[in-house]
Amino acid sequence: MAPQQGPGQPGPGHPQQEVSAWRPRIPGVVEVFHAHFTEYAYPMHVHDAWTLLIVDDGAVRYDLDRHEHGTPHDTVSLLPPHVPHNGSPATPHGFRKRVLYLDGTHLPDSLIGSAVDQPDLRDPELRLRVGQLHTALDHPGDELEAESRLSLIAERLHAHLRPSNTPTTLAPTLARDLRELLDENVTEGITLDEAARLVHAHPAHLVRAFSGAYGIAPHQYLMSRRVDRARRLLLDGRPPGEVATVTGFYDQSHLTRHFRKLVGVTPGRYSRDRHQPPS
Repeated sequence: MAPQQGPGQPGPGHPQQEVSAWRPRIPGVVEVFHAHFTEYAYPMHVHDAWTLLIVDDGAVRYDLDRHEHGTPHDTVSLLPPHVPHNGSPATPHGFRKRVLYLDGTHLPDSLIGSAVDQPDLRDPELRLRVGQLHTALDHPGDELEAESRLSLIAERLHAHLRPSNTPTTLAPTLARDLRELLDENVTEGITLDEAARLVHAHPAHLVRAFSGAYGIAPHQYLMSRRVDRARRLLLDGRPPGEVATVTGFYDQSHLTRHFRKLVGVTPGRYSRDRHQPPS
């Protein structure tokens, strides 16, 4: 639900608006939109993309296909393309929301009817995953994580909109094939779609097969391999900025975030302490 007016700095007594929007390098994601509105109301409008919406504070009420709906904190809302809707704050202090606009890559038009019937999904696991995807999208260099999370989210949305009793078979060979691809592309990286094409598997199936076989998600495996390489280079005395570049990280900040998560200290601290014996 993209707003009809831009962000501004409100004066005393004026409604508050905070907006940020960007287009990530993730296939299927048209736009990421974060906003905080206190009084702004959306008129009836349509989008040519799917609107995947979570509300972090407050609530939104909206009309979709002439039926009233709402977005309590634990709900994920999926508004289909081409169907008119509006939106307004449902609480006195407004609402804070995070939105993904998705093209038909993951959600075909054939699901529009089901989405009109049940746009608000009470699914805590889905809500958590959407929030995790937003976090990944906010960090350049974490594209594989974002692709993996989006693929699993799309699979769960399909399950809500078109339930299936067909069990999914996880093939150990797929997990091994993906691990080999990741090992061959530690520095360059590989997109989830490219990997899925190479091993002839659906992206979500591939992520589940890998996670089930190794107990770690593909993006976590790749980052672990990169951090391992970074450790060796840091111990050789190479500076963190250079190490980030040659090990496949987006920049030094990207290296630092993942290095600290896996090693417990920053790359700079790790390299400064390299000559000290372990305690």
